[in-house]
This record gives sequence, structure tokens and C-alpha cells, in this order.
Amino acid sequence: MRTQEELNGVTLLGNQHTQYPTTYDPSLLETFPNKHPENEYLVTLDCPEFTSLCPKTGQPDFGHIVISYIPSERMVESKSLKLYLFSFRNHGDFHEDCVNIIMNDLVTLMQPKYIEVTGIFNPRGGIRILPFASYADDEHRSLRQERLQSQMNQSFTL
Repeated sequence: MRTQEELNGVTLLGNQHTQYPTTYDPSLLETFPNKHPENEYLVTLDCPEFTSLCPKTGQPDFGHIVISYIPSERMVESKSLKLYLFSFRNHGDFHEDCVNIIMNDLVTLMQPKYIEVTGIFNPRGGIRILPFASYADDEHRSLRQERLQSQMNQSFTL
């Protein structure tokens, strides 16, 4: 069981008075200690209802964000991640920018061993955009190259 000390930074989970953000806000992200940093394991977080705005037209863009990471010392708390992703609702950026912003914010927050963020956006004007961004520490650089190559190969077969 987690100690109260381990949960000190987790303030949004269990809060009955959740405030939903109206603007992009990475300060919403919270972490908790990884109890198994010596293990290599993958955590996948799936947000099938991601929304943002087109920076040019202001029209809504709908997508699916998948985040997979190998944690190091800290892990992202899921309710804070939900609110953070919700904060993109009125944020105007291209799909590729959103995916890279999410990845960079999570790298800054957790310093994971490896992380990848994939966006699967609904077609706009008949074109679907599928951005993929990844980060790896020195020990996981080969995994990053393999995953990037895999994504490129998959893109060519669509």
C-alpha cells in the first residue's frame, strides 16, 4: 500500500471539486514514485477523446492520443494527465505540435527511460494525420530507433 508521504504530490485524484481547465496548462501534471524503478516495464495510457483547435481556422480537431513509457523514478498520475490533455481543448496548434508538446511535457515531468506519444487524428479535408514522437535515455536509444523505424514502415504500408 502507498504511504501518505508517497501520495503528497497527488492532489487531483479523489478531489470532489475538480476544476476543468480552459487553456493549455502543463502545471496540472502530477507524479508519484515508481515503486519498481529497477524493473523494465511499459505503461500505456490511452485517450480516445482528445480535442484541440486548428491554429488557423479555430475549428475543433478530434483525435486519439496513446502514450507509452518505461518509467524511471516518477510516474504520471492519470487524473492529472486527463485534465492536462483536456486543457488542449481550446489550444490552437497543429497535430504534430500537440504530440510533441505532450511528449516534451511528460519528459520534463518524469524523466522516463523511454516514452512515445502517438496521435491518431480524425481525417480533416480527407487527410488523416498520424504523428509519432519519442524520447529515450542513453540506455534505450536503440529501442527509440527500432520504434521509429517500425512507425515509418507501418506508415508506408497504409
